[in-house]
Amino acid sequence: MNLLLNFISLIGIVILCFIAWLGSENRLIIPWKIIFWGIGLQLFIGLLIFVLPTRDLIAQINNLLNTVLDASEAGARFLFGGSNSAIVPDPNRIVGPGPAARWIVRTVGTPYVEIPGDRLTSDNLNLGFIFAFRSLPQIIFFSGLISLLYRLNIIQPIVQLFAKIFQKTMNISGAESLSGAANIFVGIESAIAVKPYLKDMTRSELCTILSCCFGSIASSILGIYAVILRPTFPGITGHLVSASIMTIPACFVLSKLLIPETEKPKTLGHIPSEKKKENDQLPNPMDSLMNGGIDGVKMAVGIVAVIIVILGLLALVNAIFNGLANLPSPIGNLFQIITVQNILGAIFLPLTFLTGVSLEWNELWQVSILIGRRLFETSIPPYFTLAQLKATGEISDRGLLIVSYVLCGFTHIASYGIFVGGISNLIPSRRSELSALGWKALWVGTLATLMTGCVAGLFDFGDPTILGL
Repeated sequence: MNLLLNFISLIGIVILCFIAWLGSENRLIIPWKIIFWGIGLQLFIGLLIFVLPTRDLIAQINNLLNTVLDASEAGARFLFGGSNSAIVPDPNRIVGPGPAARWIVRTVGTPYVEIPGDRLTSDNLNLGFIFAFRSLPQIIFFSGLISLLYRLNIIQPIVQLFAKIFQKTMNISGAESLSGAANIFVGIESAIAVKPYLKDMTRSELCTILSCCFGSIASSILGIYAVILRPTFPGITGHLVSASIMTIPACFVLSKLLIPETEKPKTLGHIPSEKKKENDQLPNPMDSLMNGGIDGVKMAVGIVAVIIVILGLLALVNAIFNGLANLPSPIGNLFQIITVQNILGAIFLPLTFLTGVSLEWNELWQVSILIGRRLFETSIPPYFTLAQLKATGEISDRGLLIVSYVLCGFTHIASYGIFVGGISNLIPSRRSELSALGWKALWVGTLATLMTGCVAGLFDFGDPTILGL
């Protein structure tokens, strides 16, 4: 344990606020109340997760969510091999004697008699984690589940509770409080909750709503991140939920620093209620479940398209760099170390240092590359790399914890089109303004996820039980 790293994490929170203020549209307006309560809420959540006895409750929530994750694979397991599937293995299935017992049977018994577990299954044919078969079906499941929970009015009271906390403590408008709270569970759909108010929102409100979209993750995506890291970070599921909640106050703080409120929002002082038409008929629960699943299919296809296109394009650019590396020196020598990933790692290095992740150069550089890669590649490939680095011992427990929090967001180029395009369709008259605000909101979301990493680093004192180990 190095308390200097905790101190760097603490200072990092302040410097990230300062960075946002440097780009402010009006530096004379500093929202001190939002800063105080926004950071205070983050620190309070951090205490609950990492320090106070309530962290045992977080562990129980993690176990509950892991049960849901395991259940989410049942459908994929049925489609890709049934109970004996090697592609989607059943973690609870007993396949026969262990390696030592099997060796004894082979030695003292008949060598070629089949023993339970001998067939080519996940017990002795490890196909590894196949993203298309393990994670994409989970998107479909969670999308349907969240849609069902919304239809049963289970999620709305929780969203209202968080919205009231945000609105009362930070004195922000009810519409942006409600949208930010909804982002804990959903993505772009959070804007639909305040659709009647979008057209008349202030510039600051629109930036805040976009920032919350970038900074948090939808529940349907949470399953992907969790299943990637569970082998090396058993407690990851609960921490991803915590990160998503913690990032929303950070988005409020940094967004209001970047674009301070200079007008009076129409929903200031109250949480708007959902407006329903008299003739509107709610779908029955089964329709909600099916429609949510179909939306999940569309989302999964979109993720596949983004990953294929972006990773292919990055490989093409790196191939060009490799070709330039064959040129005579000094140009050739320069391009031997230049890749898109290294360029992004260099850009994000100062911001990565502020999280207090490590003082060791190799680990700091590896982490900086991971965080930088997210900008183009989305968070999924970096999470895979993070799991590999931990499995090979190339990253510390602290590094694993902080990077898991930082990567928990939609702060990448692909999301710009999704969020800006989605809200622009709701208010086409403000499309050009939203296009300009989108880049600022992406910057805010990036800083907010880094701030969340700082909070995790501040309260990490080297206790391995935090990871669920």
